[in-house]
Amino acid sequence: MNDYQFAVQTNQLTRKFGDFTAVDSVDFYIPKGEIFGLLGPNGAGKTTTIRMLCGIINPTSGSASVLGYDIKKDSEAIKKQIGYMSQRFSLYDDMTAMENLDFYAAIYGVPRSDRKRRIQDLIDMSGLRGYEQELTSSLSGAWRQRLALACAIAHKPPMLFLDEATAGVDPVSRREFWDLIYEMAGQGISILATTHYMDEAEYCNTIGMMYQSQLIAVASPDTLKNDLPGVLVQVSCDNPLLGEQIADDLPGVMDAALHGVQLHISIRDEKVFPSLKKAFTQAGIHIENFEFIQPSLEDVFITMVEERLKLQNNTPPSQGE
Repeated sequence: MNDYQFAVQTNQLTRKFGDFTAVDSVDFYIPKGEIFGLLGPNGAGKTTTIRMLCGIINPTSGSASVLGYDIKKDSEAIKKQIGYMSQRFSLYDDMTAMENLDFYAAIYGVPRSDRKRRIQDLIDMSGLRGYEQELTSSLSGAWRQRLALACAIAHKPPMLFLDEATAGVDPVSRREFWDLIYEMAGQGISILATTHYMDEAEYCNTIGMMYQSQLIAVASPDTLKNDLPGVLVQVSCDNPLLGEQIADDLPGVMDAALHGVQLHISIRDEKVFPSLKKAFTQAGIHIENFEFIQPSLEDVFITMVEERLKLQNNTPPSQGE
């Protein structure tokens, strides 16, 4: 095993497919034993980033290392040292849970003398006790997810990649799955997880927010929320759609976005709110309730994307365009 400071480290990591840039100059690092979350919508570049780090595809430019191995030169060594799990669980439906575990333990090179004990440990870790002889096809989505995770770490990898691994699983099962991830991080396993669920990102030590192939922010969840400029007010009113349009045009309002039937409005400071309330009243909008709240990661992401779009729209065309 290489001696390394960071489980993952990237430097201007870029991947292009023809004229399309899927990942654009991405920089981040993951300390040993930490959970790093890549958060962003579908198509942001999260999966392409993971595929490069796993040694599946080469970057167009830039560089990265995983567990001290160069992703260009040492891709085969990386594949032997990592675990990988995606939303498309790589399980054999016509085999039992036990047979899947035994198969993957063999594929990953777990010595035959250790295999039986390792499989029993995996069954206990994943809570699959009592389901060992069930056909994989008969397991629920949540139990299949647990089995897929157990298979991915059969060889005790020091680094685990989770690519949208909780997509399509109910919230309770997702929380239980993350409890397992916490346990593994506590054992020193480094984890990179991609997700578009904002609540999942709260579980990560550090978040990288991706949008349109670029990393637009990297920090802890609390830092991202605390650094959001201005004050956030949550408004309940009888016409939130019109309220959003009015708020967006008011001086001192930095951003307004619908959150279900409520409005989240970022204002420069609390002094702006009386003029906001007056504008709503003049438009015939009745404010039923309002409160100043701590921003969520969704608020942070929406605000950052809005600011980025405004900058793009205000950028003058380059020479020759």
